[in-house]
Amino acid sequence: MKKQIKRSSFSGQMGFIMAAAGSAVGLGNIWRFPYLAAKDGGGVFILCYIILALTFGFALLTTEVAIGRKTKQSPLTAYGKLNRHWGGIGVLACLVPILILPYYCSIGGWVFKYLSIYLTGGGAEAVSDKYFSGYISGTFEPLICMLLFFAVTAIIVYCGVEKGIERYSKILMPILVVMIVGISIFSLTLEHNDVDGTVRTGLEGLKIYLVPDFSGMSLKEFFIVLMDAMGQLFFSISVAMGIMVAYGSYVRKDTNLMRSINQIEIFDTVIALLAGLMIVPAVFTFMGADGMSAGPKLMFVSLPKVFSAMGGIGNIIGLVFFLIVAFAAVTSSVSIMEAIVASIMDHFGFSRKKSSIIVCIYALIVGSIVCLGYNALFFEITLPNGTVGQILDILDYISNNCFMPLVALLTCILIGWVVKPDVIIDEVTQGRYNFKRKWLYIVMIKFIAPIMLLLLLLQSFGLF
Repeated sequence: MKKQIKRSSFSGQMGFIMAAAGSAVGLGNIWRFPYLAAKDGGGVFILCYIILALTFGFALLTTEVAIGRKTKQSPLTAYGKLNRHWGGIGVLACLVPILILPYYCSIGGWVFKYLSIYLTGGGAEAVSDKYFSGYISGTFEPLICMLLFFAVTAIIVYCGVEKGIERYSKILMPILVVMIVGISIFSLTLEHNDVDGTVRTGLEGLKIYLVPDFSGMSLKEFFIVLMDAMGQLFFSISVAMGIMVAYGSYVRKDTNLMRSINQIEIFDTVIALLAGLMIVPAVFTFMGADGMSAGPKLMFVSLPKVFSAMGGIGNIIGLVFFLIVAFAAVTSSVSIMEAIVASIMDHFGFSRKKSSIIVCIYALIVGSIVCLGYNALFFEITLPNGTVGQILDILDYISNNCFMPLVALLTCILIGWVVKPDVIIDEVTQGRYNFKRKWLYIVMIKFIAPIMLLLLLLQSFGLF
């Protein structure tokens, strides 16, 4: 009881929405979403993503936020409060942010590096194909940039829920939205003439990005797109990694949970679409369809070429773009770290200060190992899904491809068949608030979501 009295909370509904949206709108939306959309044919991926966000994503997001608020516990201890035999889900859920935080901060360091390049007017340096690989394979600079990024994250988490996470989310998120909308509109006005006389425009890129084209697509190819969209949802709405359970535990009982979840869902989907709108039409305009196949390197290799092709304004656009990405990366890394800190506080009874210091030491050690994985500790390994990777890729594979679908699957089984969906429905409708999509929620959590998650797991293990 003593812990519950002292537990921090968001000041109100808007504070929760801004913090949760800040968690959702991170590198998953600004970096991962656009390159997957480009790789998977644009419109088909977008269509799959929107449908999944309104059904599959909605069910998982509702479940995790409600679990957090009902138990007033972080992910490590929340599941055991629902059913003591299923507390192991909390351990898995807590392991996800533990694995993600070090490599997320390493990637955040990459963003800080590119921001510094455009801030000093040196965007032309980043155009070379070898610039990115040369930077990440360096010894000291990636470590320094990772350290700077993590320092910003740690300071916000150390300040606490209301004075740290909520306050900075309320400042950063409106700025982020304005900049994203501005760059998205600018992206649509672009036009480029190739040396062979071919003219491409941002509006043509918009058509590729939004209009589904199923012609020539096999059932297997569509399944891959569907699984990519479902995997992206984990990052986009921050589920299956303990974050929304932790944030849900800070939500006051008088908050309209369903209205908040709906607003987070809409906010995240719109920002994800706008993130793609910033990048895909611009890349298509200046690099054609070939430029859209760059994959994870789209932001760090292809986009600098696009900014360079824009002429004098390119450096300014590059600066604003990487400022957007830096803001988004920080708000998400804060939520990842908070999920770990909150778990330590709840399980061991440590103070926020002590818990934050423990996480800082861990993140800096493992984050340094991740950075060195491209030089001193370099090696390559073939993963079960057929991709070849280094230390960062291994951590990403274990967390994203294995633990996150497993946590989500076990959560669906726990809520759908063990403690029953009424546990979540009762929490959502507390205060006599309406749950308009109740029947959709029940069908998703009991039947459809578990089947889809099982398929995603099988794909991750390379079984089909």
